[in-house]
Amino acid sequence: MKILIILAHPDEGSFNHAIANAVRDDLVNDGHEVIFHDLYKEDFFPLLTAEEIAESGKIDRIVEAHCNELSSADVIVIIHPNWWGQPPAILKGWVDRVIRPGIAYRFEEGDGGEGIPIGLLKASAAIVINTSNTPAEREQAVFGDPLEAIWKRCIFDLCGVKNFHRRMFSVVVTSIIEQRLFWLEEAKMLCKTAIQNSVHLNDLH
Repeated sequence: MKILIILAHPDEGSFNHAIANAVRDDLVNDGHEVIFHDLYKEDFFPLLTAEEIAESGKIDRIVEAHCNELSSADVIVIIHPNWWGQPPAILKGWVDRVIRPGIAYRFEEGDGGEGIPIGLLKASAAIVINTSNTPAEREQAVFGDPLEAIWKRCIFDLCGVKNFHRRMFSVVVTSIIEQRLFWLEEAKMLCKTAIQNSVHLNDLH
């Protein structure tokens, strides 16, 4: 399967990088074709221009390449920290520029944009892995876990990817090495299981 991994964390020594590298290597070892993007390392430009907004808008070759990879991916994996209940700005910019009309969704002919879009992504599963320094109980009780709403309901459901999996690892800042090693194994297993389930679902169709 073709797996697209998008990583967004500026520190190459971060636990996010450890997760991304562990998941990537494990999927490659399983024989999958893996496309990997470290948005900070690649200096992805996150600002959407007015010229890009429309489906027929002009996009540069880098965004076009990302769009083609997104369209052809069988599974999409997103890895990023929880910053203020949101993805890092560079990843939000990636969403703005790459998850675009005509690529990830479209409206019915004659719809002025006020209706419910039709998802276009072919991916059979989406996986989002986050890190946080907020205990899970406080995250739910005080903040309501906004990242779940952003990725599941606002992005992947809308774009046609209903098979959604997510894991938040916390509290990272006080975690010990044994805990982090356990989390890395959990992240790899999450991806393996999601991919296996997506294959099974495809076989049933």
